[in-house]
Amino acid sequence: MSYQSEAVLEEKLVKQLENLQYSRVTVNSEATVLANLKSQLEVFNKTEFSEKEFDNILNHLAKGNVFEKGKTLRGRFQFTREETGESFYVRFFDSEDWTKNLYQVTNQIAQEGTYKNRYDVTLLVNGLPLVQIELKRRGLELKEAFKQINRYKRHSYWNNYGLFNFVQLFVISNGVDTKYFSNNPLQALTFKQTFFWADKQNRNIKELSDFTKAFLDPDHLGKMLSKYIVFNETHKVLMVLRPYQFYASEAIIHQVKTSTENGYIWHTTGSGKTLTSFKASQILMDLPEVHKVVFVVDRKDLDYQTMKEFNSFKKDSVDVTDNTNSLVSQFTDDSKLILTTIQKLNNAISPGRYQSRMKNLQNKRMVFIFDECHRSQFGDTHQKITSFFKNLQLFGFTGTPIFADNAAKNELGKRTTKDLFGECLHKYVITDAIRDQNVLKFSIEYIGRYKQKSNTFIDIEVEDIDTREVLDSSKRLEKITDYIIKYHDTKTKNREYSSIFAVSSIANLITYYEHFQKKKEAGEHDLRVATIFTYGANEEDEEAQGLLPEDLKLAADPTPVYKTSHTREKLDKFIEDYNKMYKTAFSTRDSKQFENYFKDISKRLKEREKVGFKDEDRLDIILVVNMLLTGFDAKKVNTLYVDKNLRHHGLIQAFSRTNRILDEKKSQGEILSFRNLKKATDEAIALFSNKEAKEDILLPDYEKVTEKFSEAFIDLLKIAPTVKSVDNLPSEEEELEFVEAFRALIRAKNVLTSFADFDWEDVPMNEQTFEDYKSKYLDLYEKSKSDHQKNKTSILDDVDFELELIHRDEVNVAYILKLLANLKQAKGKNAAQQKKQILDMLAGDVELRSKRELIEKFIEEHLPKISDIDSIPDEFEQYWSDQRVLALADLCEEENLDKEQFKSLIDAYIYNEHEPLRDDIFKCLDNRPSVLKAREVGERIINKMKEFVEVFVRGVGA
Repeated sequence: MSYQSEAVLEEKLVKQLENLQYSRVTVNSEATVLANLKSQLEVFNKTEFSEKEFDNILNHLAKGNVFEKGKTLRGRFQFTREETGESFYVRFFDSEDWTKNLYQVTNQIAQEGTYKNRYDVTLLVNGLPLVQIELKRRGLELKEAFKQINRYKRHSYWNNYGLFNFVQLFVISNGVDTKYFSNNPLQALTFKQTFFWADKQNRNIKELSDFTKAFLDPDHLGKMLSKYIVFNETHKVLMVLRPYQFYASEAIIHQVKTSTENGYIWHTTGSGKTLTSFKASQILMDLPEVHKVVFVVDRKDLDYQTMKEFNSFKKDSVDVTDNTNSLVSQFTDDSKLILTTIQKLNNAISPGRYQSRMKNLQNKRMVFIFDECHRSQFGDTHQKITSFFKNLQLFGFTGTPIFADNAAKNELGKRTTKDLFGECLHKYVITDAIRDQNVLKFSIEYIGRYKQKSNTFIDIEVEDIDTREVLDSSKRLEKITDYIIKYHDTKTKNREYSSIFAVSSIANLITYYEHFQKKKEAGEHDLRVATIFTYGANEEDEEAQGLLPEDLKLAADPTPVYKTSHTREKLDKFIEDYNKMYKTAFSTRDSKQFENYFKDISKRLKEREKVGFKDEDRLDIILVVNMLLTGFDAKKVNTLYVDKNLRHHGLIQAFSRTNRILDEKKSQGEILSFRNLKKATDEAIALFSNKEAKEDILLPDYEKVTEKFSEAFIDLLKIAPTVKSVDNLPSEEEELEFVEAFRALIRAKNVLTSFADFDWEDVPMNEQTFEDYKSKYLDLYEKSKSDHQKNKTSILDDVDFELELIHRDEVNVAYILKLLANLKQAKGKNAAQQKKQILDMLAGDVELRSKRELIEKFIEEHLPKISDIDSIPDEFEQYWSDQRVLALADLCEEENLDKEQFKSLIDAYIYNEHEPLRDDIFKCLDNRPSVLKAREVGERIINKMKEFVEVFVRGVGA
């Protein structure tokens, strides 16, 4: 097949950009990049710089990482003019009027770092590289361009004053598919954080020429760089809005600038409404015609979380109001952005103590933005706000609007989101988000409804249950507890993720918790289970409706009405268990203690996604009645257990706690329903997407996935009928076919193993055969890596092996040591089987493959001599240390390296993951190699260093 070459694709792109009024410039070396920067900054600043002045500018630009450079770009630099001695402020970018910036395009810039790299197409703004475009020829996988950018970041972006660390956006394309993403170090971890651009109707714009016209036009690109790059202060990274977030923000801003009409945004749960609302609020507060922007949430849990997220985008952008008096002070001072709860806003505008202070605001131009507006605006507070403020606009965000079908009756009759907020300004529904892979699909299992296997645990059919007595029986709840204990590790991928358990009532929650605790004390499980509930409201009435409550009171409210003293005493007892587990000191004695308990649970779930999170801080299951089921986002939550009736927006909101995008391994949100919610689920999906969309939102059932696996297996056998035949594939084209076929099998297996009912007997391939083929797949991966290091062109270098779906974090050297202890005790045939299991695991795990030879040597030569099983870890640690010393000595001897100096380089590499410079490597050598040999020698030693770290450091565990 003939494909358009990368060079042709590149030239066509540059021509198109020229037609869009980019100036084409030839800057193909580090020196010409600097010369062009100087001339462009001079034109932009309407002056000329001496060489000394420009050196000062370069030194200023060289400071900081990507995040800090983003701020430098938007700031000014003051220096003293060499001739006049006057102060001068250099600007690098005009954010207010982006059309005044100077736009250039160039290609094939060469830059030398650890390796010499050439970048495909670079967009320069005022001489600085702000957009980098990497291309692959048609037919190649887009992910390879993503990987190439990550290599450039490591190898050369930091060179030449770090100018390429000013890049704000990356664009990757193979002509057919085109995506963009921000220059965010965390996004190097996953391809899932790359986005298609789209039009207002959410139709993706994939072709490179169409994307260029829509996104890279200087006017649009300038607006994106000026207004829609967000600085996340918590993680110190840049973020960029996705298309639907952009259109929603633009729609609100347009509405404020051109009319006094209200409106609402329908963006599905999990699509990033907080970021959208923050960016819209930030732009609105800078408009001279707007007096204040007030962001309103409706409960204390959302208040805390939203405040934290807003402040993560801009430090101290909002000050959470502890009481109504503090809120009134913000209304009357020069605060432009206020974050508050609906309850405190209601107090501030009610007749009484605050009215005299608030009166002057009645005719000011006020913009109110409501988070999850269907919850916060269906009481009489809406009428109070619109009556008090005479010159206001209301905007609502919701993932689940209230329509006629799901509107609850109140004293005013049925009211919909449209009744309160007017027209919907932009829609991005759940089917859009799943298509774009911005949220995950749901895998739903109705436990007890379908008896497809004889070992299904529940004796009573859920469909036959129609009495509260059976639903609430302790016997039924205990069986469900046993089921969760049995399958929790399967659902959460060996506790790599956490889960929420939604229960129908506080009474049932207490029973469930006590079952978990009793079984833990009996040694039946070691799951970390906690609970939180509001003991001031009788929530059983909500069960009859199946909706999430609109007005729950937290225990932290000033005047809680206790359901019974018994529930509060129980909660305090459960919190004591939590305190013992995590060495904390929470209680319900006062509102602050209870609030801090809630925050600690939230933090424990949310921060699991952070690098460096300690497993000892993990929480496995949180039991709730209604808390955390709306407005709570934690990417490391992947499972929802449900034993309560849910409907409409309550169901979608609860399910959506599980479907946040994280990485390749989190392929779907897991829902285990112990009620028959099939009809309610179908109705909710139809209501919040469209009548035909169920298949797009839910994963197929177990039988469909087994069929998909079987089909993938048949395709694999056509290419490689036996495991051994993989070794005899005649060319790289056939090897590539095998890789792609086995990759399809991995994907199907990844979904299949998440089902509680999964059994290898249900598919035409046994587990050992799968592991054997997997080993061959990894062999080809190693071959492609080796070829790349030898600078050999290989078509396998342009395919994604998706190792994320193979690698299991829980399998490391520490895990293998546990198996060795079992092996030491085993005898005869059992010992041989266990030994084979360990060796197969070493061959099949990504990280352990590099350690296989050394671990095998320990098993053969050292394990038989160890008499005390408990000493195996110590013996292995000593063995590993000895082998590490020997390997380092051999490496240094082979390459004539100074051992101490080279060890320091290795330690630095382990710590910061930055490859050493070639010059640093040469300092360890007795004799510096010749110019002709320098690159070859440098690369060889760096590769050996990486192999050393891979074997002796990565995946060793504690």
